[in-house]
Amino acid sequence: MPKTVQVAVSNAAFHFDKLYTYAVMPDQQAVQRGSMVLVPFGKGSRPRMGIVLAVDAEPESARLKALFDVAPETAALTDELLALVAFLRERTFCTWYEAVKAVIPYGAQYKPAFGPDGVTPVLQKQLVRHTENSYKLAGELPAKPRPTAKQLLAVTLLAGGPRTQAQLEELGVSRAVLDNLCQKGVLACEKVNKVIDLYSNIPLKNEPVTLTGEQQAAYDALAPHLADTAPHAALLYGVTGSGKTLVFLKLIERCLALGRKALVLVPEISLTPQMILRLKSTFGKRVAVQHSALNHTERLLQWQMIQDGGADIVVGTRSAVFAPLENIGLIIIDEEQEHTYRSESAPRYSAHEVAKRRAADNGALLLLASATPSIESYAAACSGRYQLVRLAQRYGGRPLPRVDLGAMRAELGGGTPREISRRREDAIRENLARHEQTILLLNRRGYQTVALCADCGQVLKCEKCSVPMVYHKARGQLLCHYCGSTVAPVPTKCPQCGGKLNYTGFGTQKAEEELTQLFPNARVLRMDQDSTAGKDAHEKLLAQFARREYDILLGTQMVAKGLDFPAVTLVGVLGIDSLLFAQGFRAYETVFSLVTQVVGRGGRAGSQGYAVIQTVDPANPVLNLAAAQDYDAFFEQEIAFRRLGLYPPFCSLCMVGFTGKNESQVSRAAARFSALLGQQAALQPQMPLRVLGPAPCSVVMVNERYRYKLTIKCRNDKAFRALLARVLALYEQEKLPQQAAVTVDMNSDGEL
Repeated sequence: MPKTVQVAVSNAAFHFDKLYTYAVMPDQQAVQRGSMVLVPFGKGSRPRMGIVLAVDAEPESARLKALFDVAPETAALTDELLALVAFLRERTFCTWYEAVKAVIPYGAQYKPAFGPDGVTPVLQKQLVRHTENSYKLAGELPAKPRPTAKQLLAVTLLAGGPRTQAQLEELGVSRAVLDNLCQKGVLACEKVNKVIDLYSNIPLKNEPVTLTGEQQAAYDALAPHLADTAPHAALLYGVTGSGKTLVFLKLIERCLALGRKALVLVPEISLTPQMILRLKSTFGKRVAVQHSALNHTERLLQWQMIQDGGADIVVGTRSAVFAPLENIGLIIIDEEQEHTYRSESAPRYSAHEVAKRRAADNGALLLLASATPSIESYAAACSGRYQLVRLAQRYGGRPLPRVDLGAMRAELGGGTPREISRRREDAIRENLARHEQTILLLNRRGYQTVALCADCGQVLKCEKCSVPMVYHKARGQLLCHYCGSTVAPVPTKCPQCGGKLNYTGFGTQKAEEELTQLFPNARVLRMDQDSTAGKDAHEKLLAQFARREYDILLGTQMVAKGLDFPAVTLVGVLGIDSLLFAQGFRAYETVFSLVTQVVGRGGRAGSQGYAVIQTVDPANPVLNLAAAQDYDAFFEQEIAFRRLGLYPPFCSLCMVGFTGKNESQVSRAAARFSALLGQQAALQPQMPLRVLGPAPCSVVMVNERYRYKLTIKCRNDKAFRALLARVLALYEQEKLPQQAAVTVDMNSDGEL
């Protein structure tokens, strides 16, 4: 029987995030490693959440505080999830409880509350556990009194196995009939976790997956890894439209046939509907979904379904990598190059790293897939660390789209710049006449982007952030895209000098307005963060476009990747120059990937696609390589730049961020951290290390907090992470966090 436990508590600073020992009361013997507990903490013994990480620990003293409450055994984290918690803490410098909150969804977590007496601290679930009645046969139906038709129906239905109350009521058996049969001992009733089929409208087609010769060769190269228990990693590099998803389906089919389970990750919510459609129509009800667009109840019920063993396949965005699947045989990361696989809040993890860990723990195949792999992944494949599998041909032999790099200089010089160039206007008009669809990418939401004073030249910025406010015409207000602050009504005079404000620049709202003016009979669908805020908005809007209820789809990056619409023959890219000349070492990689991916949305049926890219620099080599879909040439160019500048994959990039209310204090704290790092690094001269900064972030103030950064080029190994942990402890000892809070990001793009 456990007498003591070691507990990691919530709301602990990283430097005080140690394990605390508590006594176990006789009625708390259900406690185990991984249990959620409520503990008394601090001088006032205030209730605080915790998780048990060790049992039967040696008492520190005879006067230990005892646990307040213990969650049910079913709520305990499995050994694998506990291992992931430890992995996150060691790799991302988060606290134990931050890692716990990342691994399990909000609805499965607990919070402190008070018992019926209003005094005793107890655990309470964030969401009430959703259960339903399940019935099964327990005895013979007596001949007398003569059974009713409904009683006979109930017994007949349950002869094939247990059914829930809702299922029986749908078939005409009422609750009263079921209760009566339970009283007679004919049926037994038990409470089970409620299960909802979120996509029950998708029919199971049972159509065999048919591969082309090239796809079959890719499958043949990968499938053997599913049959053994050793971990494997591979990169499926296929041009846009080559049919990577069909290879996924065939591999999943094989994985399930071997009695194992599959995890499929997509980079953003807009891509989940099509992947869910493919998986549900092929594999049916045993597909579970995990992503942030689900409400807390839906996500909890899906999570419980996975935990109870009711799912063979899980599909979702980044956080789905923590799904409580057991016996995983295959993990797929689609569009693996996307930055959304990296978390920007604590714990700042990479889904790639977590997936690698889970593949190692389960002896699974980790399959990365993309038409534009990240430079790091492709370099790993070229060096032999990943198996490289190629799909060089478009599915069905379809040609790649023709690409026109439309120069904007002439139109800009004419003094009347438009969102839609004349060349693109002509192409859209021709496409509409052929009754074909168009996708336009503009990576800026809003109406107009800058309010500029005609007299003093000042740009109207957010009072809380050092960024311009963006005009959103539909809302009738200015909006800060960083902190969410708004200004309404929209000002017409400069707050500095009273001069006239001129609104310039353009976003998706203004582009939508211009399209409706140019093509009054065209049906235009805008997809951006504003238009997809509602529940299931991505799925509904994309389904409408697929049904050809719209002629033109205009959107931000969410329309660029993974979508497959046979009627789309024209693709346009607007405003790419702002990304082309952006800061950060991944700028060219981002542009190449975005242009390649969005161009690949066109011509996916019989007709050849056509793409128009508006730019002021049509001779730019990155744009031309993307237009030619020549990833290999781009990789050779980019890897040479990375080697010369010492960027990943030739090093790891660690960003240490500092934030606080007083800029001078933040600057001094960052400088002191840098000095402490230098002192500690001097004790290990053999450790490869380059430190840049500290320097202000590109956006120096967000929500009234100043931001500085320290960039460290390093080798991300245990020795470096131990060094960084020592520096963080010294920073805490000098009470510097009171001047500037510090964060560590081992998966940064170099920007904060």
